[in-house]
Amino acid sequence: MSIFRKKSIEDLLLNAGSNNHGLKRELGAWDLTMLGIGAIIGTGIFVLTGTGAVHAGPALSLSFVIAGLACLFAALSYAEFASTVPVSGSTYTYAYATLGEFAAWIIGWDLILEYLLAVSAVSAGWSGYFQSFLNGIGINLPTVLTAAPGSVDGVTTFINLPAFLIVMAITLLISRGMKETKRVNNIMVIIKIAVVVLFIIAAVFYIKPENWQPFMPFGISGVFSTAALMFFAFIGFDAVASAAEETKNPGRNLPRGIIGSLIICVVLYMVVSLIMTGVVPYIQFGTALDHPVSLVLQVAGQNWIAGIIDVGAFIGMTTVILVMLFGQSRIMFAMSRDGLMPKSLSKLHKKYKTPYAVTWMFGFIAALLGAFVPLGDLAELVNIGTLTAFTMISIAVIVLRKTNPDMKRAFYCPMVPIVPGLAIVFCVFLMFQLGSHTWIRFLIWMAIGVIVYFTYSRKHSNLHQK
Repeated sequence: MSIFRKKSIEDLLLNAGSNNHGLKRELGAWDLTMLGIGAIIGTGIFVLTGTGAVHAGPALSLSFVIAGLACLFAALSYAEFASTVPVSGSTYTYAYATLGEFAAWIIGWDLILEYLLAVSAVSAGWSGYFQSFLNGIGINLPTVLTAAPGSVDGVTTFINLPAFLIVMAITLLISRGMKETKRVNNIMVIIKIAVVVLFIIAAVFYIKPENWQPFMPFGISGVFSTAALMFFAFIGFDAVASAAEETKNPGRNLPRGIIGSLIICVVLYMVVSLIMTGVVPYIQFGTALDHPVSLVLQVAGQNWIAGIIDVGAFIGMTTVILVMLFGQSRIMFAMSRDGLMPKSLSKLHKKYKTPYAVTWMFGFIAALLGAFVPLGDLAELVNIGTLTAFTMISIAVIVLRKTNPDMKRAFYCPMVPIVPGLAIVFCVFLMFQLGSHTWIRFLIWMAIGVIVYFTYSRKHSNLHQK
């Protein structure tokens, strides 16, 4: 059947080797690691840790470990694919070569939801910290410009202007080229890591071990359900794979960037969450869900650092928006190049050699969502999309080992099918920890995707033209 037709891996490798689509190879292992950390460290540390502490208690660190393990197993599968078939598109492209066109379309449609809503959700969080920073230096924005309509009870708001402007600014940066993007990202990542380290040094001496008792107040079920929510903290490392076509020596550098960034971030999340729940009793975080790190510093008597933390928070979220929007544009670029989306979206700018039209299109949509839509449940909706993508890539690695066992691989995922099998088990388990309302919204989105595929994409596919 035509829905199971696959792209030739040989053709993919030929295109990757010739790089005949014009994207510039600008990224090394250091840049990719910074890209991964830029995507991961942000909302997770500066916002979600408060919610996680309320639901898991001091065992929040275990929730991060569980979510991190699911990501690590999937990361090994990503590393094998990204290093062996180094082309734009991430999971979408890998699924096209192993599971067929319809599976690739479904995962591409899924990634559109993941990245688009992640950019919008993080931009709203960025706005909150940025406004806190402005308030600290005596600048107060008009209330109507500070939040989406209806997002604050009893307060009249019209637009979240800071959220809109930051997405537009990052869209401009990404559209100008990878060299400029990586330079800005690397600088901001170094700053935010320094801020996280400063927090650790400032707060670690105020830990009271009795605050860790009981360590698991809501039992193991609380740890698991919180792990499903904390998974949002790790989304984005897969966007590193979408940069494959712009990577120097991808066979070596992509695995280092993907796995290295993930391990660094898991360690930082564990350390920060242990310190937070050691300094402040977990129940108290219920009063400071939007600024848990600031609460820890207040309790520790280190108020002078609060302003620095605010700066680190909105810089951290800036890099998350940057990497997610970058990943979004590259996946859509690949889908357009394959004919599943309008061809106009894969045209490169003559000067900057970037997919200019698709970058601006999704940047504008994400900016509007962040500016006008209350985003209360988006974290869970983004999570289910990411977990689906991780499950698909793990299945694809197992399939490729069976169908192309002799293909030369620059990096081998260890213990196939055990490791990708564990990724599937972890991801599916976490998916079923999410609420029914999340599943309903996700299934509605996927149903729309099926309609689009059968009414447009299937007959416009490049493979259909052959």
